[in-house]
Amino acid sequence: MSAVLETSLDNPLLEHLGVRLVGVDMGRCALELDLEPRHLNRQGSLHGGVIATLLDAACGYAGLKSPQGLLGHAVTVMLNIAYLNKVAAGRVRAEGLVTRTGRSLYFASAELATAEGVVVATAQGTFKRNIPSQET
Repeated sequence: MSAVLETSLDNPLLEHLGVRLVGVDMGRCALELDLEPRHLNRQGSLHGGVIATLLDAACGYAGLKSPQGLLGHAVTVMLNIAYLNKVAAGRVRAEGLVTRTGRSLYFASAELATAEGVVVATAQGTFKRNIPSQET
């Protein structure tokens, strides 16, 4: 994955959570988060909503880089998540990969894993690119 020239996610929620954009390239994205108490649920493990957010963002950002190197915009149409393991501390990494693309829709999958390689959750989703109108 190529180096990120612009480290800002341009996403207030992800930045508030402390998510870092580790890498983004055509069809790929990697995000990381160092877990803090604010990310945990009442049982002391990573909150399912934070997991969903990381997977959604990894899938979404994977399809945003243009051949010119700019990041575009998209919205989530559908996201399916499988929660596989718990994690309560350390760093997690979400890696997204575009699996198929069309004119305005693309399909992506992502995996969230611990630094030790334990897969916490996986996701598959459909995303719609925000294509600017041709009208002026």
